This record gives sequence, structure tokens and C-alpha cells, in this order.
Amino acid sequence: MVTTKKEKTHFEIDTTAMSPAQVRQLRTLTNLLSHIMTTDEESEYFDSAAEAMRMCASIIKQAHFIDVMKDSKIPYAEQAIEFSVDILQEHMTNSKVVTYDN
Repeated sequence: MVTTKKEKTHFEIDTTAMSPAQVRQLRTLTNLLSHIMTTDEESEYFDSAAEAMRMCASIIKQAHFIDVMKDSKIPYAEQAIEFSVDILQEHMTNSKVVTYDN
């Protein structure tokens, strides 16, 4: 991808309630998403997309809610991931592309 304009966007996220590992995951995922949106290599696009989905699942499994519910016998993390995959599959099946554009 050839660009002539160099521009950076800075995000400010309150990480007070996050562990250092969660902050690293968030930073890594943000960089990975940026790479997905700008790469022009097919293998990088697919590999990075798969890695981003894997990282999202990992972040869901390490969320604060899971720590709060650790004594529960309900596998909340797995259920949340399954629910998310089901919704994603439904959107893909119905060819619904959600565009968030401000």
C-alpha cells in the first residue's frame, strides 16, 4: 500500500482496572488490527486476521468478569466466545456487514 500522507492517531484508554498483561494484549491487538487494515499481502492478511480472532478469544477469557465469577461452575468465557462466534456466523450467513463509520 502506497501512501504519501503520514498520520498517526492516538487512543486514550483508561487501563486503571487492567493488569499489565491485559494492557499488553490490548496494545498488541490494536497494532494487529492496524496491520490487517493496511497490508496488501494475502498471507499476512489471513494470518493476521486469524491471530486477531485468537487474541480476542484470549482477551475474553482473561476479562475481569471471569475472575469475579471464578467460583461459578458456569464456563462463562467459553459461552461468551461461542455466543460471539454464533453471532458472527449469523452475520456472515445473512451477508450482513456492519460498518461503523463516524
